Amino acid sequence: MQFRILGSWRVMAALLVMIFHFLSYGPPSALAGTVRLLSLMPLLDMFLIVSGFLIMERYSDRLLVERNSYWQFLLRRVVRIYPLYAATLVYFVGIGMLVHFGVVTSHSPGRYDFAALPANILLVQGWGFTEELTFNYVGWTLSAEWLCYLLLPVTILAWRFGGLTGLVALAALSILMVEGMVAAGVMPFDEWYLADTWGAYRAFVDFTIGAVIAIGSRRVRLAWANHAVVWGVFTLVIVMMWNGMAAGYPALALLSLAIFLAAVAERQAPLASGYLGFLDGLSLASFSLYLIHPVVASLLLNIGWRRVLEPMQVMNFYVFLPVAIAAAVGLSIASSRWFEPAAARAINGLFSPVKTRGRAAA
Repeated sequence: MQFRILGSWRVMAALLVMIFHFLSYGPPSALAGTVRLLSLMPLLDMFLIVSGFLIMERYSDRLLVERNSYWQFLLRRVVRIYPLYAATLVYFVGIGMLVHFGVVTSHSPGRYDFAALPANILLVQGWGFTEELTFNYVGWTLSAEWLCYLLLPVTILAWRFGGLTGLVALAALSILMVEGMVAAGVMPFDEWYLADTWGAYRAFVDFTIGAVIAIGSRRVRLAWANHAVVWGVFTLVIVMMWNGMAAGYPALALLSLAIFLAAVAERQAPLASGYLGFLDGLSLASFSLYLIHPVVASLLLNIGWRRVLEPMQVMNFYVFLPVAIAAAVGLSIASSRWFEPAAARAINGLFSPVKTRGRAAA
């Protein structure tokens, strides 16, 4: 089943994060915009909650039931997420080498700390092994999701043995865990939902909430949960966050409610979200957009804007900004259509060369 409303919200979250990062390269007015956008950062947790929802929706009934299903799941996730991540990591390692040898300068040289490279390669940089975000800084969310994939059997077993109550208990325990880590000073953040270098534990909370919504929404029918209501609730939450009326736990609770209502509405009328079909390509590319936009920022905004266009004073930043956004979106769609599937086929071929040759011959 295709949850188009949730897919469109993931696109919005990815675009928000991209614009937030892009504005940091602009004039003071743009920097003021980044401060304003911080009020919408709970949408990043929404992104992770939706990821947990989709993973639970697709794998809860067969994971740990079919033989080798868990290992096949992990392999599929690696094949899906690692090629593009590795490509962007190689790019930023190259930038780091140029910074290290003094060829170029950086406003944040700590970002290219090669002592943190092993953690980035192993996708554990969001587990508390690094003191700051390094190389492709948004990769911490991928690292966080990787921990959630590794712990997915815990989530599945909580559901198998405890049902929906077991999942709710797991979500509550995960919240108590991160609150305890913050209180003990283990997690160096004022609140767990602000963590990035320790963001894996934040993501596990979000994933378990997504799992609760996935299972809970299967059992409910609400005649009033139509698309108009869903979009109305979501819009209301955005307005409340923007105006400082919802942050932290209230924002997470309201976004979770919106996701739950969207899931119920789409289950009741799977074909009713056809009006969002034009976003299917971008929805599939939301992961790509998240990883690629720092590369575009490095090339077009850090070099193209700051070092070339801004000194020449030939173009306004807000005129150039849509060019960077369009480039990031275009590259992301291209990656999701051609690079990532080709890389997945190549990796699958390494693991099953005989089957691959047989299919090629056929």
